Amino acid sequence: MLSRSYYWLVLALSIPAFLWLVPTIWMVSLSFQPNDVLARTTSSTFLGLVPIPFTVENYTALFAFGQTPMWFLNSIIVALGMTFGVLAVSTTAGYALARLNFPFKAPIAVLCLIGLMVPEQAVFIPLYTMFSDFGWHNSYHALILPRMAVPIGVFLMLQFFKAIPKDIEEAARLEGVSWIQIFWHIMLPLARPAMMTLAILTFLYAWNDYLWPLVSAQQRDYFTITLGLASIQSNFAQSEGLGRVMASGVIASLPVVILFLIFQRYVVQAMTAGGSKG
Repeated sequence: MLSRSYYWLVLALSIPAFLWLVPTIWMVSLSFQPNDVLARTTSSTFLGLVPIPFTVENYTALFAFGQTPMWFLNSIIVALGMTFGVLAVSTTAGYALARLNFPFKAPIAVLCLIGLMVPEQAVFIPLYTMFSDFGWHNSYHALILPRMAVPIGVFLMLQFFKAIPKDIEEAARLEGVSWIQIFWHIMLPLARPAMMTLAILTFLYAWNDYLWPLVSAQQRDYFTITLGLASIQSNFAQSEGLGRVMASGVIASLPVVILFLIFQRYVVQAMTAGGSKG
């Protein structure tokens, strides 16, 4: 039998959770209401959380007209490209710093830690100038490459690889297995929870990123979904297209919600493993 204090705890946690979900529920509700109804700010339906009257016109119009599908595709390409790039750089760099011996290993590790303290906005001007000299702006690689070297990703994988017992590698070395084979066939499978956590965080960051696409993408064909939605909200105060804007927000949120629901068990595994090792 569950104690009474358990139910009080659930109630206490449910109240702030509901308050946190209200804006999301409101956004979904507005996306299913006609724009002419939303234009009447004195209407009670505008303040309600139930979409009355109900319509899917905002979603059909969103995909029938405008560049939202293209922006959505751009965000998928950029987020997936950045995720795979971060995983490739972070796993190899983290394994090298944790397990291999090479010249200047300690200074390089220190530089990675220093990178955690540098705000990303501080390097926008050098990045913009460098990519401008290369003529790479308004392209996918301009949106992906600057975010592939993430210090927090290297630090996360470094700490994870350090926590793996060295006996596993030593046993493999006695069998004549090379470092590359150890890394690919032994270390990467063991690091799967940490890699999935890093992948989820990177995808979320890339999907919600606004500042760098704003700087690098001046052509609308290369807008990401966050930048594109911001560009169509300039007349937000008129409220005549509020339902379509809310529908855009719902569509932009769906991939990250689905991603987290599918892969949340890996995040829990990584946190549990980190806690047991500590």
